[in-house]
Amino acid sequence: MGMGPDSRSGRGGPGMGRGPSPREFVAAVELKDIHFAFDRAEIGSEAVTVLDTNAQWLKANPNHLVLIEGHADERGTSEYNLALGDRRAKASMNYLIAHGVRANRISIISYGEEQPTCREHTEECWTQNRRAHFGIKAR
Repeated sequence: MGMGPDSRSGRGGPGMGRGPSPREFVAAVELKDIHFAFDRAEIGSEAVTVLDTNAQWLKANPNHLVLIEGHADERGTSEYNLALGDRRAKASMNYLIAHGVRANRISIISYGEEQPTCREHTEECWTQNRRAHFGIKAR
């Protein structure tokens, strides 16, 4: 399946074409963020639990599309962090697909270091910024 363009990483979700704009998605209290180790995009054991819960909610609510945003901390170049955010979003997407969420409901985007949740220059803060964030939109 083709991957449609988006405004940041140049990639959208499988089968989404141009799809909805990222601005059309809203945060959902039902879907929790996952966090990543420094410079890594692998799904850790804590993230598995969160993604399993997210997948269950998405399967129970098939009338919603999901946007997965990949984020990085400020260390590294902007280009590198956009690519890292993209790998994190893809890893999250692939996990959801492997656990029964239809690929045509998922879009991804990378913001790299551009949208931190914490702006301090500490390891604790950087840990918060290394994440995949989930937004939803009713079809």
